[in-house]
Amino acid sequence: MQNPSLTLLILNGKGAGNEELRTAVNKLREEGFNLAIRVTWEKGDGDRYVQEAVSLQAETVVAGGGDGTINEIATALAALPAAQRPALGILPLGTANDFATSAGIPPEMEPALRLAVLGKATAIDLARVNDDRYFINMATGGFGTRITTETPEKLKSALGGVSYFIHGLMRVDALKPDRCEINGPGFDWQGDALVIGIGNGRQAGGGQKLCPDALINDGQLNLSIVTAQELLPTLLHSLTRDDENPNIVSATLQSLSIRSPHEMTFNLDGEPLSGSEFQIEILPGALSCRLPPQCPLLA
Repeated sequence: MQNPSLTLLILNGKGAGNEELRTAVNKLREEGFNLAIRVTWEKGDGDRYVQEAVSLQAETVVAGGGDGTINEIATALAALPAAQRPALGILPLGTANDFATSAGIPPEMEPALRLAVLGKATAIDLARVNDDRYFINMATGGFGTRITTETPEKLKSALGGVSYFIHGLMRVDALKPDRCEINGPGFDWQGDALVIGIGNGRQAGGGQKLCPDALINDGQLNLSIVTAQELLPTLLHSLTRDDENPNIVSATLQSLSIRSPHEMTFNLDGEPLSGSEFQIEILPGALSCRLPPQCPLLA
């Protein structure tokens, strides 16, 4: 292999000791691939390493971690001029890996790394919130957001994505909806929402398919609002079943606004953002991402 282009792997510190990944990196290096490794320790590291990738003229930046790590790297890439933006690769090293799972990225390290380095770079959308925050997968609000935020790290480490569901059952005493108003082109809704999902991708919170029809290259956001008087049955239905739920309001929009008389918290790929007003819009084709053939999230 002559003059192989540089791929910079940015690994979340929690997953940096993965032996399967170390073996995969060594194998690809032996085959002649040019791989450099960076490990994040604190807030801002991801952005700094993306800047370094640009200075090194890396062709690909690989986000190794969960949805939060992918969000951090995607946000840093979005801040770059389009002409300088490396492609994004993904290594699923997190607890739930919702975006990687729904995109069909292999959970095994060697095939995932090969895909991240060699996969076809495809233009995908990115969602922007209040002008300066982003999500590549999903923004969630309501009870589901509180559960995702509060689930103990030890429980997540032991049980993976199902930990969110278990912790939700433990916290049914805290079930209460958020009153809000949601508006977009041709769409107006107000009422009490148990869960709000705004999807570029399809699932969040360890496998909850809140937006099962979402695509990441259609220039649209998929909105799902879970609303009901009997909150616990609706929660159980939304977490455990894929069939149509009569208590879900759905829409497909390019932009939307959410207003509430009180403070709400949304998780943007697991990263919290609190406020009483949110402006959300889709940025079509904002990033280039290395995805598998027949990726389920592509139109």
